[in-house]
Amino acid sequence: MTDNEKKLIQARHRLEEAQARDRVKQRKARTRRLIQEGAVLEKALPQTVSMSLNELETYLHELTN
Repeated sequence: MTDNEKKLIQARHRLEEAQARDRVKQRKARTRRLIQEGAVLEKALPQTVSMSLNELETYLHELTN
């Protein structure tokens, strides 16, 4: 294996690692956003805390229609 081939493989691995870090960062940001939105929902509509997901979805659809 030549030096150029090694450098190409290393560069490809660095790129893959950077992309993996970006995916993790995006996933964590989405999780944080969903948690914050859920907290706002519970604060604004405290009756939703005891609802199942299906009940909550139905309730929110009814509110918007």
